Amino acid sequence: MHPPDPSVVYIDGPWRHLQIHANGIRFHVVEAHAEPDDHPDRPLVILLHGFGSFWWSWRHQLRGLRGHARVVAVDLRGYGGSDKPPRGYDGWTLAGDTAGLVRALGHRTATLVGHADGGLVCWATSVLHPRVVKAIALVSSPHPVALRASALTRRDQGRALLPSMLRYQLPFWPERALTRGDAAELERLVRGRTSTKWQESQDFTDTIAHLRTAARIPGATHCALEYQRWAVRSQLRGEGRRFMRSMKQPLAIPVLHMRGDADPYVLADPVHRTRPYAPHGHFASIEGAGHFAHEECPDTVNAHLSRFLAQVYPR
Repeated sequence: MHPPDPSVVYIDGPWRHLQIHANGIRFHVVEAHAEPDDHPDRPLVILLHGFGSFWWSWRHQLRGLRGHARVVAVDLRGYGGSDKPPRGYDGWTLAGDTAGLVRALGHRTATLVGHADGGLVCWATSVLHPRVVKAIALVSSPHPVALRASALTRRDQGRALLPSMLRYQLPFWPERALTRGDAAELERLVRGRTSTKWQESQDFTDTIAHLRTAARIPGATHCALEYQRWAVRSQLRGEGRRFMRSMKQPLAIPVLHMRGDADPYVLADPVHRTRPYAPHGHFASIEGAGHFAHEECPDTVNAHLSRFLAQVYPR
């Protein structure tokens, strides 16, 4: 079976596909179509996906939030239709990518919305490039210092998080395991972290088909794993310790954190530990959702995001 071309992520819908150059590489960006009466100076909202995914994970938000802002979903560095350079998967560079995208899209500030690894990018950009971040919203993405502390001190969070992250440190084998059998392992991973209700829907079936295809784009799985490898290996290096020290400060901007109450991967404890880093934060529990609340319960998540954006950008 031949590997798919990156063009497979150019999926049709009420949006347009763009190529944006920022921070030295090319990003695939998907922008929701504007409403006829939208103001041309609408604020910018950037959606950042999590591990093993691509911009498609935000399809419901592209449709549901376009009346509030200029909404764009990004294929992160190494994913989907974006460039796949051999390096740059550290927190510093990823924050620079996002700050560069804000400017390349013609704005001075943006609200960032991130899931899992995309949430880490939100936290990092807020600290390292505070002038470009108006607010952040997160789905199952606690503050990185809080998540590390919880994983190292609580057996339940450690068991949920660390085995896969440690397996991913091996060379070559994780890439083969994730892409073998038309990326069947990626589907198994997603199923293990989501609600049964979503798994029984046509939306889930369609999404898994897209994920398994996108994971087989040459270089995509290796780049996805580099995020996980840096997160672990950097803890043993000076750059990682400097990064975590830089993150140990409360944010002065509005923060919204949403977590599915049935999420088996990110538990409640690291979210509780996040509160000191988000003194202006609102924490919402999404009933019946697992790790992918924005896909499993899109109406509920969109309602939270709509209220949040109305507070950040009062008309």
